[in-house]
Amino acid sequence: MTLLLGAGNGSSVTAMIVWLVIMFAFMYFIILRPQKKQQKQHDAMMEAMEVGDSVLTTSGFYGTVIDITEDTVIVEFGNKNCRIPMQKSAIADIEKANQD
Repeated sequence: MTLLLGAGNGSSVTAMIVWLVIMFAFMYFIILRPQKKQQKQHDAMMEAMEVGDSVLTTSGFYGTVIDITEDTVIVEFGNKNCRIPMQKSAIADIEKANQD
């Protein structure tokens, strides 16, 4: 009788492992994969940023890129020559200056 109970436990453990694998695959395709794709698009946008481009910051301000360094961007806001250095990660959207 103990042999029969032991065999039942083995199949339930196998079923649980299969369900865990299915749940992990589901989470990967629903959550992680789109997030990686969005991060690649954002990185490509940051690489394409040039001086003179109009940008939208994550805080909602519009400005013009004045200078770019490795991880910092100097953005000019408004007409009063307000120039503020900020991290590249604070840029939410870019509009190219030389669009035809």
